[in-house]
Amino acid sequence: MSKKIHTTALSKPIFKIVAEASSLLNLESYVIGGYVRDFILKREKSKDIDIVTIGSGIDLAKKVSSLIPSQPKVSIFKNYGTAMLKTDEIEIEFVGARKESYQKTSRNPAIEEGTLEDDQNRRDFSINAMALSLNEYNFGELLDPFNGIKDLKNKIIRTPLDPDITYSDDPLRMLRAIRFATQLQFRIEDQSFKSIEKNAKRINIISTERIVDELHKILASPKPSIGFVILNKVNLLTHILPELSNLKGVDSIEGQRHKDNFWHTLEVVDNIAKSTDNIWLRWAALLHDIGKAPTKKFDKKIGWTFHGHEFVGSKMVYKLFKRLKMPLNEKMKFVQKMVFMSSRPIVIASDVTDSAVRRLVFDAGDHIEDLMTLCEADITTKNPEKFKRYHQNFQRVRAKIIEVEERDHIRNFQPPISGEEIIKTFNLKPSKEIGIIKDAIKEAILEGKIPNEYIPAKEFMLQKGKELGLKSY
Repeated sequence: MSKKIHTTALSKPIFKIVAEASSLLNLESYVIGGYVRDFILKREKSKDIDIVTIGSGIDLAKKVSSLIPSQPKVSIFKNYGTAMLKTDEIEIEFVGARKESYQKTSRNPAIEEGTLEDDQNRRDFSINAMALSLNEYNFGELLDPFNGIKDLKNKIIRTPLDPDITYSDDPLRMLRAIRFATQLQFRIEDQSFKSIEKNAKRINIISTERIVDELHKILASPKPSIGFVILNKVNLLTHILPELSNLKGVDSIEGQRHKDNFWHTLEVVDNIAKSTDNIWLRWAALLHDIGKAPTKKFDKKIGWTFHGHEFVGSKMVYKLFKRLKMPLNEKMKFVQKMVFMSSRPIVIASDVTDSAVRRLVFDAGDHIEDLMTLCEADITTKNPEKFKRYHQNFQRVRAKIIEVEERDHIRNFQPPISGEEIIKTFNLKPSKEIGIIKDAIKEAILEGKIPNEYIPAKEFMLQKGKELGLKSY
């Protein structure tokens, strides 16, 4: 690659400022890692820039801030010897070049000052060890000791040093290798792949927060299945998401088989990735069948069954989120709801009645579109006729949802009759009769017995009160 292209990578004004600050402090500095990799790959330029300097990264960050007119705040992390600042929506991290040494029980290394070569040696992959000089004497020169350029060209993920040392020292790098392989659609080099298999158990020393961050990035990729296939092959999946790995395999009894729900799930995740960037809906696709492993049974009359797997799966979602320290808030509840309702549109698709659609919209609420997206992604049949028919059925469901919603306003359902009106009409004190009447009105609307309007609902209320022996006032 010519020097001209190197300097093009450094055309942002911030690089000139870092170069000037380095010169004033008599430091050597380099851009390293993801920014360099993504520039060479012609990917969307990263808004995260890593600067390594031979000396104090904290001092360099302070000097850079002083040279920027707005003088952005410098965040200092003394324990790690790093500093960070944000300018023009770019986040820049500064670190002094260093050597690292690890102990078996931790991924947190002992650190000492080092050279640029030492710093490149400690990087996770050859494609992330490339650096561009910010020094006046060789500004823009590419320093690529591990031939990362060649690995980019050949689409290979490879560690700079012995992969056994790289992955054993910091097992999170195993997940990073799989994440980069997924995002870039690269191949993990054979020796590195075997080393991940060998060190898989060491993932247990990594915090769940770090693991989940990598899982999010895999799920957010254009084709998430790449990552989950590798996680399965290297035996990491059983340590991280046993609920998913438990879906693997096909049982056969008396010639009757069920589909492999693990591979089906990966197809669903890839399908939904084409339709939405909503990471929590992608999680719902990944987990929508996890209840099938514990509910699988064989019945001689009807074959393999998974009765109640949606309910069981929704309960498993909570336990999984809690174990991985994922948010137990509305995001978790959304995934639970999607898993719990994942079969509902499928059940009604062949017989689309108004009442069934009203109940579907009532239960799904504002998430009805997400639910339909999930169910359409769940169509993985390879039979063209079935594929077409299933999609046509869902089109009918969607059309009926629009029709029912316009007419009955079920999505944000508010009963036409309030509890206060029931109390006043029948001169009641708090009692079970109030709830009985409210539920009866709701059911009558959902069943289409009365429209979602005040006058018919009031008439129904009076009739129901009469049946309960109540006197109206």
